Amino acid sequence: MQETGLDAFIENITFDELKIGDSASLSHLVMQRDIDLFAAATGDVNPAHVDPVYAETDMFHHIIIHGMWGGGLISAVLGTKLPGPGTIYLGQELRFLRPVSIGDTITASLTLREKNPDNRDIVLDCLCTNQNGEAVITGTAQARAPVEKVRRPRVALPYVRFSRHDGARLLLDRAAGGKAIVTAVVHPTDAAALHGALDAAAAGLITPVLIGPAASIEAAAKSAGIDIAAFRVIDTQDAAEAAEKAVALVRCGEAGLLMKGNLHTDIMMHAVVATQTGLRTARRISHVYLMDVPDYPRPLLLTDAAINITPSLADKVDIIQNAIGLAHVLGITQPRVAILAAVETVNPEMKATLDASALCKMADRGQITGALLDGPLGFDNAVSEAAAKEKGIVSNVAGRADILVVPDLEAGNMLAKQLTFLSGADAAGLVLGARVPIILTSRADSASTRLASCALGVLVARFNEKI
Repeated sequence: MQETGLDAFIENITFDELKIGDSASLSHLVMQRDIDLFAAATGDVNPAHVDPVYAETDMFHHIIIHGMWGGGLISAVLGTKLPGPGTIYLGQELRFLRPVSIGDTITASLTLREKNPDNRDIVLDCLCTNQNGEAVITGTAQARAPVEKVRRPRVALPYVRFSRHDGARLLLDRAAGGKAIVTAVVHPTDAAALHGALDAAAAGLITPVLIGPAASIEAAAKSAGIDIAAFRVIDTQDAAEAAEKAVALVRCGEAGLLMKGNLHTDIMMHAVVATQTGLRTARRISHVYLMDVPDYPRPLLLTDAAINITPSLADKVDIIQNAIGLAHVLGITQPRVAILAAVETVNPEMKATLDASALCKMADRGQITGALLDGPLGFDNAVSEAAAKEKGIVSNVAGRADILVVPDLEAGNMLAKQLTFLSGADAAGLVLGARVPIILTSRADSASTRLASCALGVLVARFNEKI
């Protein structure tokens, strides 16, 4: 958006114009990309900067975020507002009072305390507060004020994105070292499906059983230069029979995971949901994406974008409960569930808002457990605390959602693809609610996505074995 009026210019305040008590401030939302860019720009690859394990410690917050935003924001106020262009920053004395976390909004406020006419040096009181109004940094800054008036057009800075994805690595780290899960791989008759299964086997995640037309599987393996001699192959006539035999393998306890290969989802799911021979449970089957979004400070679960086209209220209860269960497997003990709609208020003409309201009340009454629910919420209010605050939404979920529940499959599918293709998100996908987790990857998925989806399925399968 193009700036207009006074915002389009930067104008300083000369030493003679400065008055004791003058003040100015700037605010910044601390995001993971800020930390990544700082590390990249300085060449400082200390694990405390770039390793997510260290990123959870108070020492990390004090050293990196305090140091960067304490000095950085104060410098920005001095250089652009008070006194502005021409200011020479001489020094600072700061005290760090409380931790600053990714997701906090830090406001740096400077107030002129002293003027020295002999050398134009000034002293300013510095106060940095978080979004709750709590002081996180206090101190003073020393600078030399300009004598000449400067007014310049404000330079529009480019938006810089640092595309760092830790989600897949963290999944693989968590899944590594445990028992490999026997996995029925349905119709792996192309290179992508075979590579996905064999990469997961090489990583120690699964023991694949390849189910489909043996001649086609062998031809695909030969064409891709893949050796499948070590793996069991179950011959079938076609994809439909492969799906049926894979489901039967799970039903008799010989496999603990189901993995989609080179076939349409409808064909595989037809065997999964068959009344007498399928893998149904008392719960509705649903799909969950685990999204690693570069600019979002936590893993994001999105449901349902692949199975339920127009879910009823009862369906949404199970869809939410399935996602909550996955969040628990990932170590999110009380996930925040945002039920999405186009507006934040209940509108009788919009079913999504009515469902959201009912679902929240059902959670209050214990019909949905293990999470905090709120809705209806717009997407912006679900993932941005600033957007929620602007609209006056007071909520423990708004701006900090762990789980996004969409109104229908179309909305979920479009949102997932927007996050992937426009925001650079990585995604792992899993079908839940059946007797075993189902790894439901797309033919267009990358090798890393397939491997991450396998790791996610393995974690759920091992978790279920312990229950």
